Amino acid sequence: MTTPSYPETDAAAVADIYLRARRAAERLAETNLRERLHAVEKLIGYIREHKEEIVTELCAATRKTRTDGMVSEIMGVLDNFENLIKTAPKILKDRKVATPLALLGKKSRIYHEPLGVVLVIAPWNYPLHIGMTSIMAGFVTGNAVIFKPSEITPMTGLFERILAASPLIAQSAFICYGTGETAQRLIAQRPAKIFFTGSARTGKRILAQAAELLIPVDLELGGKDPAIVFADANLDRAAAGIAWGGLTNAGQSCSSVERIYVQEKVYDAFLVKLTAHVESLVLNHGDSGNADVGGMTADFQRQLVADHVADARAKGATVHTGGEVLAADPHIFQPTVLSGITPDMALAQNETFGPLLPVEKFGSEEEAIALANNTPFGLSASVWGGDAAQLERVVRRLHCGAVSVNNAMVTEGNPNLTFGGTKDSGYGRQKGEEGLLGYTRSKAVMYDSNSSKIEANWYPYTQKKYDLFIRLIDVLFTPAGLPVKLARLIGIGTKLESEAKKPRGS
Repeated sequence: MTTPSYPETDAAAVADIYLRARRAAERLAETNLRERLHAVEKLIGYIREHKEEIVTELCAATRKTRTDGMVSEIMGVLDNFENLIKTAPKILKDRKVATPLALLGKKSRIYHEPLGVVLVIAPWNYPLHIGMTSIMAGFVTGNAVIFKPSEITPMTGLFERILAASPLIAQSAFICYGTGETAQRLIAQRPAKIFFTGSARTGKRILAQAAELLIPVDLELGGKDPAIVFADANLDRAAAGIAWGGLTNAGQSCSSVERIYVQEKVYDAFLVKLTAHVESLVLNHGDSGNADVGGMTADFQRQLVADHVADARAKGATVHTGGEVLAADPHIFQPTVLSGITPDMALAQNETFGPLLPVEKFGSEEEAIALANNTPFGLSASVWGGDAAQLERVVRRLHCGAVSVNNAMVTEGNPNLTFGGTKDSGYGRQKGEEGLLGYTRSKAVMYDSNSSKIEANWYPYTQKKYDLFIRLIDVLFTPAGLPVKLARLIGIGTKLESEAKKPRGS
């Protein structure tokens, strides 16, 4: 197979992009949030009106089914934008915070300010959704954004056409095409922050380069997400939900179901239901909206999936359905249900990122938790069952950033919830309040009066002041009712203020 040729951006062009982006950041500083959210509304209108042509281009680049493209990408982007318009004013507003008794009379505030120029490096599996939601989070918070799409799915010109719906956004977001070489050039120009979604291997490289330049980085990396099915789960629902969670976008999601643990009592019944459900799916891409599972975007990823299946077979796994590419379309790897998984198999620990559903059994709740947590990744998980107390216990003990209960990947459907992981799945969060604030820096401000008052803790230090501070500490940090504490503090504070007015030696 020949190595594909990708567009690249040279060093001079990268430097020019940063020059223009920094000027754009200065212009954005003169806008207010209302203006920026109005610009987002224009993009909503454009995407809604052009959704069919956008999906056609998206599916041609990714080999998604049309429904995957329309729901997970178009609907997901529009839902995120609408949520920004509703929630950003509250999340980004100046905040009044409490001031301690020792600083009585002063006012404390926190302001959230833009970082400047941020760099977004996006993956190929959800190129539109991750790209557009990251760009808009950066823009709404007042940053100029440099965006590098994956070289595998550049979709050259698509982002530019969408962003052009708002002149303000078009002047504030810059698309830069290229491979990892271009990414290195972009990082070398020292953006205020980097937001990367992709593999753990590439994330570590980005982090190493950024560390030398003290650039903060948010990393959303891979996953090996478990699904736990307890004996009291509705097996029909669990089988249908887990099949979708493992196979949507042909399994090419960081939070795809990659490991399935089923309680022994219902293991055989679940395996039969899951296999039957998978065998009923329609495999196709380039469809009109009536296919379930499409093709895999990257040839190297399809080969990795094939390698995982071959390795599992060689080590004793049973393939119940699928296990190879579709004869009619070599871009489609058939959805595959496997059992007899052992720890030495590549698919047991390594991220597959493809349409494989390996099923294992467990006995107790403790064993299920131990199996689920036995991975270097920690992105998300799902838990299925009818015992509410048990589900809550398990949710709290899973080492991951998100858990769907009696559903799969559903946390990603709520823009108010954060998205991100732990361990080798990275750190930092997208979406929700925490995700939006990640595109800002907080500024702590305290207001005092323009008076002639000299603070008690300013110079000069005297023995009398020291003794009063000892009394102040005892009152502040000894349990007592507030009225009593206030009365004592006022008395000591009055003496400290009086002492502060005196010159040394008086």
